[in-house]
Amino acid sequence: MPARYTAGVSDTLVVNEIYLSLQGESTFAGLPCVFIRLTACDLRCSYCDTAYAFTEGKKQSLAEICAEVQKMAAPFSNPQSATPLLREHATRVGVRNPQLPLIELTGGEPLLQKNSLPLMKRLCDDGFTVLLETSGAHDISPVDPRVRRIMDLKCPSSGEAERNHWENLKHLKATDEIKFVIGTVEDYEWARRQIAEHRLNVVCPLLFSWVHPLAPEQQNKALKHVPASQTPVSRRELAERIIADALPVRFQVQMHKIIWSPEQRGV
Repeated sequence: MPARYTAGVSDTLVVNEIYLSLQGESTFAGLPCVFIRLTACDLRCSYCDTAYAFTEGKKQSLAEICAEVQKMAAPFSNPQSATPLLREHATRVGVRNPQLPLIELTGGEPLLQKNSLPLMKRLCDDGFTVLLETSGAHDISPVDPRVRRIMDLKCPSSGEAERNHWENLKHLKATDEIKFVIGTVEDYEWARRQIAEHRLNVVCPLLFSWVHPLAPEQQNKALKHVPASQTPVSRRELAERIIADALPVRFQVQMHKIIWSPEQRGV
């Protein structure tokens, strides 16, 4: 990666955007969440809808980022804003006085910038429930154990399946989540094999996320192409296959793309 995206001794990160919205995916879908989108990614998945985060961003100190988060979180400062789900998660990972909004680090790929680690620790120390969206191509073991890691296993149609860091599986806990982004029949069958081979259903929640077609504005030329030999799967067909095969997974769609335009930023 270009040097400008590598945090060194300074306590800065290159940030693409910070915004308050609703969590659109994961077992926390629908809850208010402050998103911290970091700049840069070393993968080029065929379905990537945030290619603008590959290069766009500005340096901010950890203190500046935390201050911005606190400002957005202020309206939720009532301790009663904690939901049963948050309380359960907090008990498991040792977060005191959990409350909304959630905080999620996303990208790009947050783990490309080493200062994402102390940022997540500071946010956990502040009492937030912190989520990390990561491609699974990087070692997740240094991440603060209080963070809920939502880790992709890249399926064949992504064009990046060979980048899966399989060692990560042994670091996953019950509070983490594994996401499979499914765009083709081949993706579905591949994901089904991984679940059986690695007994993933006894590790943590499993998410099957249907590939929402990219809007024209999102079709970045740098993205990998889905192999022509693969067969696209519709949203309905994916849901029906999960039911027919009795898979122990959570079907999900990107909720924010149903509420807002798929190409809209900051939601």
